[in-house]
Amino acid sequence: MRQDIKAVAFDLDGTLYPNYRFNVRIIPFVFKEWRLLKAFGKTRDIIRKEQESSGDSFPMSGFYQYQARITGEILGLSPDETEEKINRLIYRGWEPIFKNVRTFPNVPETLHALRQGGYKLGLLSDFPPEAKLENMGLSGIWDAVLGAETTGAIKPHKQPFIELAAMLDLPCEEIIYVGNSLPYDVIGASRAGMKTAWIRSGFVIPDKFALLNETEQSPDFTFTDYRKLRDFMLD
Repeated sequence: MRQDIKAVAFDLDGTLYPNYRFNVRIIPFVFKEWRLLKAFGKTRDIIRKEQESSGDSFPMSGFYQYQARITGEILGLSPDETEEKINRLIYRGWEPIFKNVRTFPNVPETLHALRQGGYKLGLLSDFPPEAKLENMGLSGIWDAVLGAETTGAIKPHKQPFIELAAMLDLPCEEIIYVGNSLPYDVIGASRAGMKTAWIRSGFVIPDKFALLNETEQSPDFTFTDYRKLRDFMLD
């Protein structure tokens, strides 16, 4: 086991499973609720830009209400109505889909091997993760599970990563965070002081929000097969 690392933490969406396996299952939702989905995505972009410009003045209290207010302004709905729609249609509405979403190959085996190798396991997602993990058969193996929104910020803000480290009872420097997004997962975890591993699957499309550059930390490890991550951590 790598002596400087005591825990391996993971993103969920696009990291433990391929995004396409989820995306194909929400096509009916996209056609029916495209206005809500577009407004929600625009709101997330606004919040991330505010996080970048305001720095440590984030995280905020009342994140869900703030998110609903911005989304409601775009849709012409009240904050209460918008928050109810987001909870019912996106947060809760998507969770049953994960009963039919399979992980990347070798994910369960890798998680169990890491735990047997002495690592704590953590999970941090920008969306509520608990029901998704249960529906995918991946609950009950984690030392800490956290939805970033409950911290008042979303990735790549460092606060969710710092709070995950606190839940694991470890300093950030003793955690490696595994994610599929360079601008959200790798940059966010690096800013908090974590080591990072990047799962690269399919084509890499430049992100509209941010790209790694000379001022940001590149991944400490890049892999395409979970067996490589297992071997890297247990070598």
